Amino acid sequence: MPHRITDTSRCGVIGYGSWATALVHTLERNKIEVWWHVRNEEVLESLTTEGRNAKYLNDVEFDTSIINATRDINEVVRQCEIILIATPSAFLKTVMEEMTESLEGKFILSATKGIIADDYTTITEYFRDRYGIRYDRLGLISGPSHAEEVSRNKLSYLTVACKHEENARKIGEMFSSDRVRISYSRDIYGIEYAAILKNIYALAAGLAAGLGYGDNFRAVLTAACAKELTRFVNESYPFARDTMNSAYLGDLLVTSYSSFSRNRRLGQLIGHGCTVKSALNEMTMIAEGYFAAACIKKVNERHQIHIPIADMVYDVLYRRANPRKRMQELTALL
Repeated sequence: MPHRITDTSRCGVIGYGSWATALVHTLERNKIEVWWHVRNEEVLESLTTEGRNAKYLNDVEFDTSIINATRDINEVVRQCEIILIATPSAFLKTVMEEMTESLEGKFILSATKGIIADDYTTITEYFRDRYGIRYDRLGLISGPSHAEEVSRNKLSYLTVACKHEENARKIGEMFSSDRVRISYSRDIYGIEYAAILKNIYALAAGLAAGLGYGDNFRAVLTAACAKELTRFVNESYPFARDTMNSAYLGDLLVTSYSSFSRNRRLGQLIGHGCTVKSALNEMTMIAEGYFAAACIKKVNERHQIHIPIADMVYDVLYRRANPRKRMQELTALL
């Protein structure tokens, strides 16, 4: 029998960054009780005493009567059927090592747009392989969505992907409002990989901007990124999907163009002449595209799909390739 979500009155959240904070705020506005796992003592104290996240989106005020912030991940898992994963992929395994509570009967909803570096797996693949969770108890929530706009109640469109539509709609109702519109999909694989790839392509867009390329070329580059993303997800996992939909193309566009985009910012710093190491050190938040570039390179060893833009980003980040030279070589292929 497929798993059916029964309790949507509360939600566990693992992660305390900007995206986690925006999603908690969205749940809170809909009067969903939140059990929030927060490892950072400064953030935990500020949430408990002031109703604010001291490090991320600190202008957002929380109703502490329905927000239960705790250092104990096991308490979060124990209290909730739905567990929202919103911690950067680079730290997920370390965070989950603290958990001893069983995930039996829990529904895992990923909001992490990244890949497990050591395992070269997506977040849903990790929970399937590590914890034996079937795909009827796995789902994801994706953009296009920057935390800064969602938290400020700007009109946003999110996609919930689950194997079974009934579960997707129950989750969608938890986040839906007049300012957050929800669409639904069964394409867990395609949307998850699209969210990973778009971070790599936003790095490419940032590189182009940093190197001084104009709007004309960057438009061509972004169009080529959209084609490359489509080719990768369609060839690696055929499915009746339309990658012109917002969960694919929209997420790519907002991450490539927005001033809020960390991945675009990282690429721009490198394009301006920063070394990769110094650019990473200058970032105040995780740029998932850095880790994604290496992981997609590894994953593509078994698929052998033509992805020259992702390959270019990998060469710049990990092989010390000259950004200007590699971008110039890429222009001949677009």
